[in-house]
Amino acid sequence: MIGIHEAALQVMALYPRIYFACHTRHVRDPHSGRLLSRHQASVLDHLDEIDPITVNELARHMGVTAATMSLAIDRLERKGYVARLRDGTDRRRVHVRLTSAGVRIREATSVLDPPRVEALVARLSDDERGTAIRGLALLAEAAQRQQETS
Repeated sequence: MIGIHEAALQVMALYPRIYFACHTRHVRDPHSGRLLSRHQASVLDHLDEIDPITVNELARHMGVTAATMSLAIDRLERKGYVARLRDGTDRRRVHVRLTSAGVRIREATSVLDPPRVEALVARLSDDERGTAIRGLALLAEAAQRQQETS
């Protein structure tokens, strides 16, 4: 039986290997054909079209400075993927939300590149694929429960 600490260390060692083998490098806007970096797509993944978030909150969440996030938002705003909104009660605060074009990008992209994932799972036998999927499903369920309690 594997202990919690050892299991956590193994997940931390194994997950990046899967991610680096299968992650998307660039995201293409299906409407305009314009390329976005994975970082730009990641910013869009953290935004909502209805509930805006402040630039400072987004920067803190993503582990960057407000100035760095502001530059990223500038680029995305110029491309039409996000909109800035001034706070009604404090004009110094700026909120950001997705535009319909930003929603389109978010819905059309995945962190993982489907052909890369297919090539990865093709290397496994039928039994190995089933075992891998069951293991990932268990981790995903645990992640969902953890998010619900955080």
